[in-house]
Amino acid sequence: MKTSTVTKLMTIMAVIGLSASFAFAQPAATPQADTLSGRYEGTAKLDGNDVPVVLELKRDGNKVTGQGTSGQTTAEISEGTFVDGTLTLKFVGQGGTLIGKLNGDKITGDVVHGARKGTVELKKVTTAPFNLTGEWEAVADANGQPFPFLLTLKVDGEKVTGGSSSQLGDSVISSGTWKDGQLNFVMEGQNGAITMNATVIEGKLSGQFDYAGQLQGKWVAVKKK
Repeated sequence: MKTSTVTKLMTIMAVIGLSASFAFAQPAATPQADTLSGRYEGTAKLDGNDVPVVLELKRDGNKVTGQGTSGQTTAEISEGTFVDGTLTLKFVGQGGTLIGKLNGDKITGDVVHGARKGTVELKKVTTAPFNLTGEWEAVADANGQPFPFLLTLKVDGEKVTGGSSSQLGDSVISSGTWKDGQLNFVMEGQNGAITMNATVIEGKLSGQFDYAGQLQGKWVAVKKK
C-alpha cells in the first residue's frame, strides 16, 4: 500500500474516531420536569352551577392517566395527553372531556359532560393528609333555604365517625369513610337517613347530600378554630 494511501486512511480513521468521541461526549438531553402529575381541586361551572371537581393525574411523557371525581361519581381517564402545555382528558363511561392549559399550579379550560358545557378551574394541592377531625360549622341548601348545622367528625384511618346537631335535633354517623380525598358518610336522623359526600377545597368541605331520597342539595362547611 502506498504511503499516501496509508496516510489518507489513517486520517479518515482519526476523523471517524474523533467524531465518535465527540458524539459520546455530548451530555444527555435533560428530561423535561414533570410539573403536571399530582392532585388538583376546584370547580366546574355547568349551567350556572359550581360543581366540585378533583383530578388525580400521572404523566408519563405525553400520556396522562388517573381519575376524576365530581360529587359521588369517580371516573377513570380513558384517554389523556399533555402536549405543549395543553391537557386533554376523556373519561370512561361518562361522555365527559376536559381540555385545559397548565399555568403554574393551575389548570383552566373547558369541560363537556353529555350535553352540558362549561368551564373549569383547578389548583394543585399538596399530598399532605388533611385533618378532618374536629367540629365543622356547616350550611346545607334546602330548596334555596340555608339550613345551618354543626358537624362533628372523627377520623381513624379511613373510618369516619361522629354526628351532627341542628334545630331539628341530633344525628349520628352510622357509616363513613375518608379515602383518596373523598368524604362519604351516612347520618341516621329522626326522619330517615341522610347520605352526604364532600371534598376539601381550599380548606373547606364542599359536597352534596340526599335526605331519604326526598330532598337533595349542596352543603359546605368551615372548620371551627
